[in-house]
Order: sequence, then C-alpha cells, then structure tokens
Amino acid sequence: MHETAVQVPSAREPIDAMQRARWELRAMAGRLRTMEATLVDERRRSEKLRRERDRLRDGRSLLQRWFPGWSRTKSPAPAVEGTPACLYVVIGLEFEPLREFVQTLRQRVRIEPGHRPVVLTDCSSFALLRDFGVLLEYLPDRETWERHRPDRSWEDVLSERLSRLYRDHGTVRTIFVNRAHPPTLSELLR
Repeated sequence: MHETAVQVPSAREPIDAMQRARWELRAMAGRLRTMEATLVDERRRSEKLRRERDRLRDGRSLLQRWFPGWSRTKSPAPAVEGTPACLYVVIGLEFEPLREFVQTLRQRVRIEPGHRPVVLTDCSSFALLRDFGVLLEYLPDRETWERHRPDRSWEDVLSERLSRLYRDHGTVRTIFVNRAHPPTLSELLR
C-alpha cells in the first residue's frame, strides 16, 4: 500500500491560482452543506412545533366542547372590527426582525385587546407571518417597484397606500418603525 501524500505548501511557498480556487470551492461546498443541513433541521423543528400547536388547539377545542365553561387560560378578546387601528409602517426590515416585531405586536394585542395593529411592510416574505393574527399589508420595496414601474414614483405609491389604509381601517395613529431599532413591547405600551 502506497499512500499519496498531499502536499501542503508552507507559508512561504506561493499557492497557485488553481489550487486556491479548488480550496475555496471545497470550503464553499462545505459551508453550503452545513447551511442545507441547518435548513432541514429547522424545517423539521418547525413542522414538529406546528403539529404540536395544532394538537394542543384540537385538545382545547375538544375539552371546551365537553366542558363548555372550562378554560385553562383566558384568551384575550379579539380586537373588535370597529376598534380604531394603529398603522405600523415597517419598511426595509428583513424577515427575522419583522417576525420578531409582529410577535411583539401580538403580545401587545394580548395585553391590550382593544389594540388593532395593521402592519405595512415591504418584506416579500410577509405571507409567512399570516398565522400571527396581525393584519399585514404589502408594498413592494423601492428597488422592485422602480424596476417594474419606473414611470410612477414609489413615494407616490406609498402615499396612496397609506391614505387607503387610513380610510379602510379607521387608523387613528401611525408609527414609522425604525428598522435599526424596532420598538420593544415596553416601548409600544407607553
């Protein structure tokens, strides 16, 4: 058995471009495999949590059907449709920070059931947050809008969308969320 030794250049020997490209390609492939494995794990975890949530919901509904007065925790009353809305304009926030912000709004609704949030966002993945019980409105980001409709200014579209949301939802307050520092629950409750 004769083993082929891999020559590793010393720190003083120059690495040719082809060797460097192969090394970088192997490193990138390794990172990609790691990211794919992480994504698969997150999807499995997410699916497991969804099934658990649905199982718990089904269990609660069965208990309430059998024992109508029984409830372990009182769920807050949903915001009444006639309740004035608070419009949150969240432009330029990536999905994860947007998800955290929507969860914070959901907590606020539990504390203040009369609070009816409407979120205007340019995050294209907003539909993944529909299960959070917060009304989400989408406006394409500036770059996408200008690429598809250069004849019409994005600022005009934003202004028209805000006017429509004020009218349609009876908005009484508008908060422009700072994407560098989205408000916390305690800041929203002030």
